[in-house]
Amino acid sequence: MVKSLGDGFTVRRALPFVSQRSVGPWVFFDHFGPVDYDPGEGMDVRPHPHIGIATVTYLFEGEIWHRDSLGNSMPIHPGAINLMVTGNGMVHSERTRDTLRAEGYRLHGLQLWLALPDHEEERDASFHHHPADTIPVRALPNGANIRIMMGSAFDLTSPVETFSETVYYEVDLPDGATIDLPSATEAAIYVVEGALEIGDATSDPFILSVLTPGEHPVTARGRTRFAVVGGDPVGKRFMKWNFVSSRRERIRKAAEAWRNGDFPTVPGDESDFIPLPETMVF
Repeated sequence: MVKSLGDGFTVRRALPFVSQRSVGPWVFFDHFGPVDYDPGEGMDVRPHPHIGIATVTYLFEGEIWHRDSLGNSMPIHPGAINLMVTGNGMVHSERTRDTLRAEGYRLHGLQLWLALPDHEEERDASFHHHPADTIPVRALPNGANIRIMMGSAFDLTSPVETFSETVYYEVDLPDGATIDLPSATEAAIYVVEGALEIGDATSDPFILSVLTPGEHPVTARGRTRFAVVGGDPVGKRFMKWNFVSSRRERIRKAAEAWRNGDFPTVPGDESDFIPLPETMVF
């Protein structure tokens, strides 16, 4: 019922992992934190580019200040969904506000990358913010709470735009409670807290478990919070640094554009950027 992701797909707690395969349209999954920043500290992800994906950011705790090359500037708060559709090219930064940095705070969340299907890869970039109170929630009689971030499940549909068959939802499950996860073409479970029994296997924290097709009953061992991602595959994707594309040549072109300063800048954060890594060799 549960199988490993195989060679090339590794999970590292609080660090990004990159796949040589996908789970449905999902190609990247970053669990960051929980981290406690002392006063004077904070997040400083300098401006950097993306193509060919939609980034999906979701916080459990804390705040991230998002700025992008379209001129958007706003905080991401727990429970909200930030969808940044990079398409043919977009630059953004992720930082801590000065007032929050002065106080110190805790940060904990997920960022996922959704590969755009072939006909959407070169669409114009866009940004969409969905506050926490717009994300559909269902409480079950057994104490389970479900939030549907993207796609449809448990007779709920998220307002967040999708570009192919996509699912992303979170479940908070009390100790000993069981729920049946609906079937998806491809799906995986990521346990943030607690542990899950999936058939005769156990999925521990910080492990991504890929499910075989079909419905799956899962049971919490201790209070358990987990995310389910999946959907239909979009086809082979190349990944280099922050660039994702169905065409290797497109990534080479994007790398050259960033090296040459041809991407747009981020208003309010123009003076800094992350240089193209020296490892970007084709």
